[in-house]
Amino acid sequence: MTFPCFFPFLQNGELIYGCKDARSPVADWSELAHHLKPFFFPSNGLASGPHCTRAVIRELVRVITRVLLSGSDKGRAGTLRSGPGLRGPPVCEASPFSRSLRCQGKNTPERSGLPKGCLLYKTLQVQMLDLLDIEGLYPLYRRVERYLEEFPEERKTLQIDGPYDEAFYQRLLDLSTEDDGTVAFALTKVQQYRVAMTAKDCSIMIALSPCLQDASSDQRPIVPSSRSRFAFSVSVLDLDLKPYESIPHQYKLDGKIVNYYLKTVHAKDATVMSTRFKESEDCTLVLHKV
Repeated sequence: MTFPCFFPFLQNGELIYGCKDARSPVADWSELAHHLKPFFFPSNGLASGPHCTRAVIRELVRVITRVLLSGSDKGRAGTLRSGPGLRGPPVCEASPFSRSLRCQGKNTPERSGLPKGCLLYKTLQVQMLDLLDIEGLYPLYRRVERYLEEFPEERKTLQIDGPYDEAFYQRLLDLSTEDDGTVAFALTKVQQYRVAMTAKDCSIMIALSPCLQDASSDQRPIVPSSRSRFAFSVSVLDLDLKPYESIPHQYKLDGKIVNYYLKTVHAKDATVMSTRFKESEDCTLVLHKV
């Protein structure tokens, strides 16, 4: 078990886990366990060695999971349940099959297995606002652009650059997928895409503070561990809305990725065909006139 480099840990403001240098992840993992041992001492009594390291990290993961699944009511932890949406073969989120399920309402946060009210559930709700991928969205973006070219004074009315108030977010609740050809429909899908992309690129910061077993905290919720209890707070960062002007860039970038993939596949196919021809040279049938 290793944590990705974009999942850093800080203790009293000092980085204790992350991409600090070129050391192996195992070394960083052991150092992280060393720092956390006083707070996550394994309940099995192991005080050193790789088993202790794994036990400390497992306890840390358990605490973080409880925090992320906790609701807003004083940190009451929810339970990850196996809903009907988790049965059957896994589906790539980028596949047309997954998109069709989402449009039919079969791929929803309710079927994710996450407890309602927890941060991950709410984040997933926002991330699933993009009912269209960038290829489907770009024509709608162009529709809005043509309208703004003709009526540039409407940019403020359409709230392209804000304010992102309650009225703005209320319009995001329109999840209709039938295009009626209006600017309003196109604008709603563009804004939903921007908000969803923002949620997919946000950061979550968890702060844990050890507290005494008999101490009560009216300000922050509490999460227990095998050795102690922690008062915690959760913050969501990097929530500046993705720029409206970034959509053409995303469209071009998507095209470059697709083209590179196609070139790679074609080159691989050409190599395979060339190899097959070479292998068949000894079996070539030559016909001569008689």
